Amino acid sequence: MAQSFHGKVVINGAKNSAVAILPATILIKGKCRIDNLPNISDVTLCYEILESLGAEITYISPNEIEIDCTNITKTEVPYEFTQKARASYYFIGSLLSRFKKANVGSSGGCNIGSRPIDQHIKAFEALGAKIDSEGGTIKAEAPELKGNTIYFDVVSVGATINAILAATLAEGTTQIENAAKEPHVVDVANFLNNMGANIRGAGTDIIKITGVKELTGGATYSIVPDQIEAGTFLMAAAASKGDVTVTNCIATHLASITAKLEEMGLEVTENDDGDEVRVRYVKRPTKATIKTMPYPGFPTDMQAQTGVVLALAEGTSIINEGIFESRFRYTEELCKMGAQITVNGKSAIFEGVEELHGCPVSASDLRAGAALIIAGIAATGETTVSGIEYVDRGYENIEKKFNSLGANITRISES
Repeated sequence: MAQSFHGKVVINGAKNSAVAILPATILIKGKCRIDNLPNISDVTLCYEILESLGAEITYISPNEIEIDCTNITKTEVPYEFTQKARASYYFIGSLLSRFKKANVGSSGGCNIGSRPIDQHIKAFEALGAKIDSEGGTIKAEAPELKGNTIYFDVVSVGATINAILAATLAEGTTQIENAAKEPHVVDVANFLNNMGANIRGAGTDIIKITGVKELTGGATYSIVPDQIEAGTFLMAAAASKGDVTVTNCIATHLASITAKLEEMGLEVTENDDGDEVRVRYVKRPTKATIKTMPYPGFPTDMQAQTGVVLALAEGTSIINEGIFESRFRYTEELCKMGAQITVNGKSAIFEGVEELHGCPVSASDLRAGAALIIAGIAATGETTVSGIEYVDRGYENIEKKFNSLGANITRISES
């Protein structure tokens, strides 16, 4: 473990916003500029897909682009692209909205459990599309899209965003009920409104979209800060007995995370502008019970990172996973490091230990990878984390940022 783990770290733009906003540019006939984009592999994949469809992208910096989708004519995204990232399903909504047809390969991404797209299909069909989901591709087609009321049986971020994309250029008014409220849902709506859309209510249970004939762009948009990246560094401070301030964040987006940190005995402070949050270790964290839920509840994407803190906390803690059924695979790796964790279905019991011991471990998904890096920082001895390609999907320069705070991480090339 590093002798000192403290300092400030700048948070990048949100992965979950970027991978939805980039497909949304297909709706725009004209140029737009997007900045605060995270320089991560999932975003790079979106660029590759857009360019394969005919988009023209000017790379201004690693975190800023100008994009022109005016001359896009293709409506097919092959499986060779979509297998790499779950969020590639947003190309269905965008292509269907503008061209009234889409042929998009089935989505891949992290193996964290079943993630059906039945609610996405329900939304597309409500707007008048016919869907064929056989043969490893999703084929959507409609002579025209007409506004309608869409009620989701379960709260789904992906389905909410895809419904917004499909309805933006539809005729008439669409009302989405039981909509997801996550910050990146709001971010997508704000982006589209900046480009000429008419979307109201994002961030609430009911979103109303009045269809427009076209979006002309011409504006610059900045991606919202990544609440999960910010939360990851705050949990790292708690696990490693550190003192870390995250900057370029939105404190209100972190409320469920910081509330749990305070409950566990960490000192949490915010600046007056609400764009900096500091977490300071003052004593061994105490036990906690956590249930992951849709926003504004505790995010499932912070479950594994928090699990590292609970593995080191005093007493018996419980995590109930309310979103995905296979998100505890990282606990097997923590147990190799000396943690005492028992998993039963969608619940895990953490019997806190005083320290973890370094050893070779393997990441099974994006957030599990980040959690194992945190565990390695907090552990005695050396930890080797494989499967780091998962981490690169959602964190820009993660080892450099951790090292700037006092960690000792070296990236090893894999043959």
